Amino acid sequence: MTGAADGGVAEAAEAARIEAARKLFAGPIAFLKSAPALKFLPDADLPEVAFAGRSNVGKSSLLNALTGRNGLARASTTPGRTQELNFFEVGDPPLLRLVDMPGYGFAKAPPELARRWRHLINDYLRGRATLKRVLLLVDSRHGLKDIDRELMTMLDKAAVSYRLVLTKADKIKATELVAMREATEREARSHVAAFPEVLATSSEGGLGIAELRAAVRES
Repeated sequence: MTGAADGGVAEAAEAARIEAARKLFAGPIAFLKSAPALKFLPDADLPEVAFAGRSNVGKSSLLNALTGRNGLARASTTPGRTQELNFFEVGDPPLLRLVDMPGYGFAKAPPELARRWRHLINDYLRGRATLKRVLLLVDSRHGLKDIDRELMTMLDKAAVSYRLVLTKADKIKATELVAMREATEREARSHVAAFPEVLATSSEGGLGIAELRAAVRES
């Protein structure tokens, strides 16, 4: 009976987490500003959760699914469209900010532009005191790439907490997704600043979106 009771308590607690996050993201969410350089950042007066990932990983689509607003983040079929840090405030009064970061690894970007993107990303991640967690998005069809690992190593050295999130989980078979998640979690466990559990999500099918909301709220 004790086991069943404990299981019921755990289920109730999880349901409460999911519902609290749903209510938060069902409330006001507004675009605050774009920052092409550090001097344009908003005041560091709210906790921030940043979304990072390779170009075309599905970051904008996932942000739209997370917030339940189709046009909040501009999704594009053209990799590298997001070239600034875009800030969104959640709640009224605002309780936290979401930060849409420039995608990295876009081979066709001019070298000078790619260099500026990299410096902006690195400087923000290393120096933002209100940054609570980075969600590092990884295309479930391709897994971690060396450029993702470079960012993970940098986050480890800067002691910035981060969590790996698989995107486009509806694009592969269920068995392949299980294998990809397990492989990604094994790699995450070898990084000191990485959260050990990996979330699998689909912006189209809704898989993992409720859990992602809860993770963002609790960051």
